Amino acid sequence: MTTVVSDTGVGPLLRGWREQRRLSQLELALRADSSARHISFVETGRSRPSEEMVLRLAEHLEVPVRERNALLLAAGYAPRYAESPMDAPRLETLRVGIEQLLQGYEPYPALVVDGSYTVVAANRALGLLLDGLPEHLLTPPLNAMRITLHPEGLAPRIRNLPEWRGHLLHQMERQIALARSESLRALYEEVVAYPQPPGSEEGPGSTAPGPDEVYPYFALPLRIEHDGRVLSFVSSISTFNTPLDVTVAELAIETFLPADPATVAYLRSLPAFDA
Repeated sequence: MTTVVSDTGVGPLLRGWREQRRLSQLELALRADSSARHISFVETGRSRPSEEMVLRLAEHLEVPVRERNALLLAAGYAPRYAESPMDAPRLETLRVGIEQLLQGYEPYPALVVDGSYTVVAANRALGLLLDGLPEHLLTPPLNAMRITLHPEGLAPRIRNLPEWRGHLLHQMERQIALARSESLRALYEEVVAYPQPPGSEEGPGSTAPGPDEVYPYFALPLRIEHDGRVLSFVSSISTFNTPLDVTVAELAIETFLPADPATVAYLRSLPAFDA
């Protein structure tokens, strides 16, 4: 994703973030240890904020790291946060840690995506779920949303596609509102336009346990067909605390926890993960 700096100055950008967060100038001033008058002067261009003030306001407005750099540039300051490629030497420890985490989570699926849902890393368990998908979806760079919702991807295999699709689209909508990413919006417009498999758009899929399932679901599951059986997972997403690099700030680790004993037993029985 790229950062686009507005030529209208830092004031209108800060006002846009404040309005998006539905804060008054007074509320923001109280949080940032400033005054409503000073916030007003900054937003209208009558006062140039210091670098420290820009970062303080961005912190209280929960502005993503990439957009904080854009605010600094608009205010006439140098960007504060580097944007390192994933293969950069300075991220070697991060890469090793991610690889260990993904391997340690097997036999359950796990992956890492960037801010546009490009798959940065994944474990072997996730690869099992992708067996049989067409090559054009699996050609790097893989995109998690495209693979999941494409009519030739996982969508026909997902038993509760309407609920899971709605969950993913809502997740993207929240991220678009937060990050204002044009690439993410383009991806959203692409996947929301995908035709759904016949019958799946007619009504919600069943997320309730079947007659042989005794475990109630404690969160919305992903119920997906694999090798003649239905596997059930609930997902958890983790991000890095207080990142100082744009790339790291936009990484998300998604792990899939088995939602019923049958899924646990099946994955643990696979030869690839048989201890």
